Amino acid sequence: MSLHLRGVVLPDGEHRDLWVSDGVFRSEPVPGAHTVIDGGFFVPGLVDAHCHPGIGTQGPTTLAEAADQAAVDRDVGTLLIRDCGVPIDIRPLQQRADLPRIIRCGRQLALPKRYVPGLGIELDAPELLPEAVAEQAADGDGWVKLVADWIDRAEGDLRPLWPDDILAEAVRVAHAAGAKVTAHVFGEDAMPGLLAAGVDCLEHGTGLSADQLDEMARRGIALVPTLINIDNFPGIADRAGRYPAYAAHMRALHAGVTSMVSTAIEAGVAVYAGTDGGGMVEHGRLADEVVALHRAGMPAEQALAAASWAARDWLGHPGIADGAPADLVVYDTDPRDDLAVLRHPRHVVLRGTVIG
Repeated sequence: MSLHLRGVVLPDGEHRDLWVSDGVFRSEPVPGAHTVIDGGFFVPGLVDAHCHPGIGTQGPTTLAEAADQAAVDRDVGTLLIRDCGVPIDIRPLQQRADLPRIIRCGRQLALPKRYVPGLGIELDAPELLPEAVAEQAADGDGWVKLVADWIDRAEGDLRPLWPDDILAEAVRVAHAAGAKVTAHVFGEDAMPGLLAAGVDCLEHGTGLSADQLDEMARRGIALVPTLINIDNFPGIADRAGRYPAYAAHMRALHAGVTSMVSTAIEAGVAVYAGTDGGGMVEHGRLADEVVALHRAGMPAEQALAAASWAARDWLGHPGIADGAPADLVVYDTDPRDDLAVLRHPRHVVLRGTVIG
């Protein structure tokens, strides 16, 4: 069935008529289209740029549980997910018309005892990283995820996992295969090697300095700070009594994250919204992350863009345009005036179907 929708379309803010036929937007009238939405503010389908459908509080989930997680995200308007590393094969979810579009990042790459058990591929030696990156680049959807730092229990604090030369070779291998590289990183020590290697994105990035943020802006390296996950750092520190240096470090990183994100925004770094949903963060909290970005100094419209049209452009998915897939979210009032509106969509339209 062809659909007709009428409302204010963001980001241009114009009151427009849209038509949907065969699951894509049409800018010209479609004969016989039924008017299903009349009024409201239309936002291109929201994007969670760091999400884990397939990770739960106890580690890897079943495929059915991963589908339920993705549905929770969908119901609050998240219609595009960059999975950022999951331990199960979620390709079947990509075939389901009722679930968000998913960009698979492949398995996260780490070393033994240097990441959450069971979530990533643990390589026996750092020298195996370039080969593993090649395998993940071939298996994923254009992204490879590295764990760049984690607690080293022998030293009692965050430490990098990879020597700089091996890291640089791994990034070169990924780029040669047409894939981009993103990296989990909390502390300061891993940052120089990551930037020198030419990664495409940093996840969390709590230890970034002002000079490094300027470099990221110059080189077009994106940042997904996952602020609502960083809120867990004090609790992590409280449970790390055996490692006082690590606990103090995590508290300091938490205390400085708002300033870091504010500096990133001022420097012109491309910052995108990601919840880190799965594990310590419940799915369906993208609105909370957008609000957190705004509180950290990002203008409201830019914060919305970081979870919608700007993020879509970054990931190569169009917004509301003629011939584009018909994915949008409808709100009663303008979310640019009150980002909390994002928590309560009136309608979610996915692949041209009104889900809710």
